[in-house]
Amino acid sequence: MTIASDSAVPGQASSGPAVPQSIEIRPFDGPVGAEVLGLDLGQPLAAEDFTRIHRAHLDHHVLVFRDQRITPEQQIAFSRRFGPLQIHVLHQFQLTGHPEVLIVSNILENGKPIGLGDAGHFWHSDLSYKEKPSLGSLLHSQELPAEGGDTLFANMHLAWDTLPAHLRSAVEGRAAEHTYLAKYAELQKRSPWRPNLSAEQIAQVKPVVHPIVRTHPETGRKALFVSEHFTTRVIGLPEDESKQLLEEIFAHSVRPEHLYRHVWAEHDMVFWDNRSLMHLAAGTPDHLRRKLYRTTIEGDVPF
Repeated sequence: MTIASDSAVPGQASSGPAVPQSIEIRPFDGPVGAEVLGLDLGQPLAAEDFTRIHRAHLDHHVLVFRDQRITPEQQIAFSRRFGPLQIHVLHQFQLTGHPEVLIVSNILENGKPIGLGDAGHFWHSDLSYKEKPSLGSLLHSQELPAEGGDTLFANMHLAWDTLPAHLRSAVEGRAAEHTYLAKYAELQKRSPWRPNLSAEQIAQVKPVVHPIVRTHPETGRKALFVSEHFTTRVIGLPEDESKQLLEEIFAHSVRPEHLYRHVWAEHDMVFWDNRSLMHLAAGTPDHLRRKLYRTTIEGDVPF
């Protein structure tokens, strides 16, 4: 991965070198995550601050940036510091003028959804169905419900480290198929959030095959890389054996001791590593409004 080294975030004016900010990185008391305090992503980011954030992201896998009163342009610019951005296949829910931003929202306007309202209904890693799955995603809160709306994260490094021996031997060296369409029809029946896909959209999400156990390209740590949302089968196994194996892995991956639950606060921006984690939306009551902006960074071909 190539990290931008310029001192100012693209798209932001700067009269000189960026000034380091008084950042505190406070790890959570749990299996994953840390919060970043004292940082304003609306200001040009000094190289040394960016280096600290990059390191913390690798160490903690989920970073929570508190009280970020930033524009979509600023979110895009910060996200691009980590790599090229990926455009979600559901172009219907792009932020106007900013195709890099996916609107995650349950809000209906004139009877039509303004965003993807059931995003994260199943455990998944973003864009694992692409040849180059996501490095990480950034989700910035815009409008939060009075209750509900939490996001859960599962540490897939821990899931691998604690995987029982019989499952380790069953998955080592094996690969699995991922496809965006795995549960699309099921989700379509449940809610208005899933439009019919065009032939062009379907062509963008052809099934791919990735190793079940992937190596993090920056840290070298191993992690499980399968999910109930997008992983459909283990290559080379009969269907019944594949189904049973995947169900056992899924159940182990989301054991309580592997999880962090994020309770959103106003103006939170959460940045997670899709190479290390799965995540799940805990759900929002239908009558309460929720809206967030997501950017997604392109990663590497898993190995």
